[in-house]
Amino acid sequence: MEKSKKDIWVKKSNSFKSADEFNIAYYLSMHPQQRIDTMQFLRSIAFNIKKDLKRGKGRKRLQRVIRVIQ
Repeated sequence: MEKSKKDIWVKKSNSFKSADEFNIAYYLSMHPQQRIDTMQFLRSIAFNIKKDLKRGKGRKRLQRVIRVIQ
């Protein structure tokens, strides 16, 4: 997959139905190879997040410490 500069944009909708219709129309307007590349990109992000969580690199949590004070 080629790395290129991606534009980020937002589409404001009045309802969930119009947002879904926009999303469907947007992805159907893409070339099939673009849709496959986009899906592969999202899969690689999800895979890396899952891999990092298994390695303990995910969210930082508070460390539990117990001290006995006499």
